Amino acid sequence: QVQLVESGGGLVQPGGSLRLSCAASGIIVSIYDMGWYRQAPGKQRELVAAITSGGSTNYADSVKGRFTISRDNAKNTVYLQMNSLKPEDTAVYYCLAGDKITRTPRPGYWGQGTQVTVSS
Repeated sequence: QVQLVESGGGLVQPGGSLRLSCAASGIIVSIYDMGWYRQAPGKQRELVAAITSGGSTNYADSVKGRFTISRDNAKNTVYLQMNSLKPEDTAVYYCLAGDKITRTPRPGYWGQGTQVTVSS
């Protein structure tokens, strides 16, 4: 079975950093496009960052220069390094494995999510 498990979320002060992990089993991360999405209460789920099977990356304008998506094929894990965090980054963060990552969420292999709260 396919399972994606996010971890690394928590409470952090504005300006702080967190690194989220998405550990996969049942699929090989390196042959999928992978994405990180987030959803705040009452808001639509939005794409934050994506990495293709070839290693190309894309970011939402709101996180460019602050967030970095990466992949460790040996660990079959995708990461999201988040720096200079802002209160508006507060959300549940989800990872997705699919044939193509799009701005609008679509069916694929989703993780359960991890909560990130940025607050002073």
